[in-house]
Amino acid sequence: MIERYSLPEMAAIWSEARKLAVWKEVETLVVEAWVELGIAPPDAARALRAAPEVDPVAWKEREQVTNHDVAAFVDLLAASVETGGEWAHFGLTSSDVLDTANGVLLRDAADLLIRRVDELFDVVKRRSFEFRDTPMIGRTHGIWAEPTSFGLKLANWAFELQRDHRRLVAARDAVAVGKISGAVGTYAHTPPEVEAFVCGRLGISVEPASSQITHRDRHAELLNAVALTGATLERFATEIRHLQRSEVREVRESFGTGQKGSSAMPHKRNPIASENVTGIARLLRGYASAALENVALWHERDISHSSVERVALPDATGLLDFALARMTRLVDGLVVDVERMAENLDATRGLVYSQAVLLALTERGRTRDEAYRIVQRNALATWDAGGTLRDRLASDPECGLPPGALDECFSTEHFLRNTGVVFERLETVEL
Repeated sequence: MIERYSLPEMAAIWSEARKLAVWKEVETLVVEAWVELGIAPPDAARALRAAPEVDPVAWKEREQVTNHDVAAFVDLLAASVETGGEWAHFGLTSSDVLDTANGVLLRDAADLLIRRVDELFDVVKRRSFEFRDTPMIGRTHGIWAEPTSFGLKLANWAFELQRDHRRLVAARDAVAVGKISGAVGTYAHTPPEVEAFVCGRLGISVEPASSQITHRDRHAELLNAVALTGATLERFATEIRHLQRSEVREVRESFGTGQKGSSAMPHKRNPIASENVTGIARLLRGYASAALENVALWHERDISHSSVERVALPDATGLLDFALARMTRLVDGLVVDVERMAENLDATRGLVYSQAVLLALTERGRTRDEAYRIVQRNALATWDAGGTLRDRLASDPECGLPPGALDECFSTEHFLRNTGVVFERLETVEL
């Protein structure tokens, strides 16, 4: 995690101090479980519970001697108490501590991401209803298609966020697991009761059949949900970037007092937040790919996944956290130029209403191909020679539609008359 793309709450979850604190909690709970089973003396658990947190600087110095991060941690933890230090890490292997602690950290990170999605959804939903009756050009292949509304565009964003929320919740539940089952998952030195006690106190589930580790399909599920959410944000960002283009100018990112769009060109207002989110989405897909590579390990485990996860887990969750917060601010402050949307609709010279004419001619007895050729001939002439599609059709004897029927075809209300059902569906959605 780099400071530029880290927000305080997520950075705190992945801080070394927080990581070591969770390690200590796992170690302490294990000893408390041994006390419950009548194996360890109560004083040992009390001493570890009261022990100071392991200092990250001292931990790193000790790791230079042990060349093992958990062993260094256990050495310092055991040495920090006057009695009971010998019970620290009793019956455990390193992954018991690492993976169980990671189950807690990943749960907390996922909970924060879910909350961020909730916040973005609320903003998108609100702005969707704000612009539900604002007509604009719908585009396919980057070319004028048919009229839509800006609110409808935002509504389909909102439903995609609902799906992202569902995926993140499922992935959160999948990754919030721990294991205290020993070197190859056989419970040879720690009975299942210890695992149940520890995971229950931490508020996470038990890996039902672990090896030396919790299984990495869980982590891959989370990072794929993270990458999919990033892809959602990239879709929003790409749309905003296109709509902010100088030739379109229908929406634009807010521009602060004193902000500069370019160091060289004073007129510039660039979609920098959207471009930033687009770049972050690319990184998230890379981390998802790396997480998939971590699923297949040798036998009960190797550590080829370890170096990947030290980077990928905090970075991916931290980047999505940043991108969600940024997109929330972006959509909340998005400047929507309703007049420009109307101007651009008018600039199509009626071409975007062509399908309504096609269907009207078909309803009056034309074959579909005959109707299509009539409308297409006039549309291409409008493209190439100017004028409006309505005027050309009105003067085309082959068309034959009366003025009232033509007017109905060239009405935005005709195209948007059934969109209310989408907003009825959206109105009931709460994440």
